[in-house]
Amino acid sequence: MTSTTPPIRPIPQPTRQDLHARRRALQALRCLPFRRRFYQELEHGALSSSELTRRPDWSQIARRPLNTSRCEDALIWLIQLGVLRREVDGQGLTERVRLTPLGRELLAGIEGEIEPGGPLQRLQHWIRRHRPRR
Repeated sequence: MTSTTPPIRPIPQPTRQDLHARRRALQALRCLPFRRRFYQELEHGALSSSELTRRPDWSQIARRPLNTSRCEDALIWLIQLGVLRREVDGQGLTERVRLTPLGRELLAGIEGEIEPGGPLQRLQHWIRRHRPRR
């Protein structure tokens, strides 16, 4: 009886679609109001939009104050981009969100605070978000 080792599979290269999704998600990180600390907190635990807007230290997690509705809209966009995901409990999805592996990967590539997007980048992001291609 001979022992054979399983063949080693090559690591697949990212597709053009993968690269586009990463660029779009990175642009969202730069154009949305959340600071790096917000994403770091989501690495260790889940938060909801209502919890975020009630925090007295909101200026440490966001560049500007947000109401619950605008915060939830931003979280939903980050979910659609694959940066965040809804937390699941015994009864299904909750209103709380967590960071995804893509979100962790993007943050690992950014040193220090997330640089805010410039005017042109914010315009492109707004168009992508509010006027998606059909």
